[in-house]
Amino acid sequence: MRAHEAGTLHADLGHNSPPWLRAPRDPNDLVTSLWSTTAKKNGEGALEVGGVDLRDLVAEHGSPAYVLDEDDFRSRARAFKLGFKDFDVYYAGKAFLCTTVVRWVMEEGLNLDICSGGELAVALRAGADPKRLGFHGNNKSEQELARALEAGVGRIIVDSEHEISRLIELAKERGLVAPVMVRVTAGVEAHTHAYIATAHEDQKFGFSITSGAAYEAVARINEAPELELLGLHSHIGSQIFDSSGFEVAAKRVIALHARVSDELGVDMPELDLGGGFGIAYTTQDDPSDPAQLATEMGKIVEHECRGHGVDVPKVSIEPGRAIVGPAMCTVYSVGTVKEVSLDADAYRTYVSVDGGMSDNIRTALYDADYSCTLANRYSEAEPTLARVVGKHCESGDIVVKDEFMPADVKPGDLVAVPGTGAYCRSMASNYNHVPRPPVIAVKDGQTRVVVRRETEDDMLALDMGAE
Repeated sequence: MRAHEAGTLHADLGHNSPPWLRAPRDPNDLVTSLWSTTAKKNGEGALEVGGVDLRDLVAEHGSPAYVLDEDDFRSRARAFKLGFKDFDVYYAGKAFLCTTVVRWVMEEGLNLDICSGGELAVALRAGADPKRLGFHGNNKSEQELARALEAGVGRIIVDSEHEISRLIELAKERGLVAPVMVRVTAGVEAHTHAYIATAHEDQKFGFSITSGAAYEAVARINEAPELELLGLHSHIGSQIFDSSGFEVAAKRVIALHARVSDELGVDMPELDLGGGFGIAYTTQDDPSDPAQLATEMGKIVEHECRGHGVDVPKVSIEPGRAIVGPAMCTVYSVGTVKEVSLDADAYRTYVSVDGGMSDNIRTALYDADYSCTLANRYSEAEPTLARVVGKHCESGDIVVKDEFMPADVKPGDLVAVPGTGAYCRSMASNYNHVPRPPVIAVKDGQTRVVVRRETEDDMLALDMGAE
């Protein structure tokens, strides 16, 4: 459903729960598939993550707060590394990045995908090996490209003719050879929201295979002594569960790979099929296991390469959301609860929390669905259909559109939302001049601040209008 221009609330959501949402027998129970592996309710009904009672975490660090389960993050990174043992795995840093996460990624044997000078700065500050970095972006500046070259970034994914020209000149000035991949659009529309589908023709990324632009870009790079042609890069979108999209994209990309081999005599050593693997935000989502994905994607690549008579290149993927998404939850404090009368004697319970669209814009931006749970106590009340909303001056400021919560939810309670690791902190803002929450890593009953809470002083320091 296309988001309404005035915000999600103005779209036709109806008064009833969505068809996939069922009233639980016990609203205190966790749907474990939505949470990090260490999350559980203790004997008092309070939520624990990484052995930390969220009541204690909020008492020490305040709310709202992003809670990052280190063991879960590492185990998911490890699962992709082991499942895709014949592939190179690049963690997509745009999902969530900080120096601590960069170190975890490197320690688990993954590479890192970045897409801005700022993300490059974080990676370098964390001590990442530049050769294990891939640099994306459809409009990388001269300064960003120069820094990537000087740092020795392992691959730069070029996205336009202007960028190829820019990179040739920068590499020539520095006496360097830039290792590049060519971002291509395969003409595949992933079954996802239009804003996060990236392989159909009418969008900003890459060179079109269909128009011939991708082949022309490859040929130009191959002729430039300042550039080293590594291979082709394809990405069909995000939050994808249907592997058929990857199959169609791989067919078209490998066909181009084979054409380059036949006509230019160049056997490109690498091929990147991107990421976008989905996670479970609600019970309607059924993500695939990394090992299963690896088997399916490996068969597709091998079959297509065999059909074209070319060697199988070194394949890489870029999971981001699938690693960090379930590893993080957000805990909020409830400020107000109200029942709003609707048509036909219906009503909706609005649970207002101390965060909102400044810490999770995805519901308003993508019409995304989330779940939640009462996180500080056990309740014997019956479940009631609720909507969790934020504190911002915006009617579309919705965190969880529909969820069954105990009917006695009240001010002072804690509400936790799972699956907030991907893009929530990365896309956080200071809307209404609300400071951004901290990221608190939890492990073995201990908390560690990996990104501190933003303060009003931080925001005022940028305002140069004071006398």
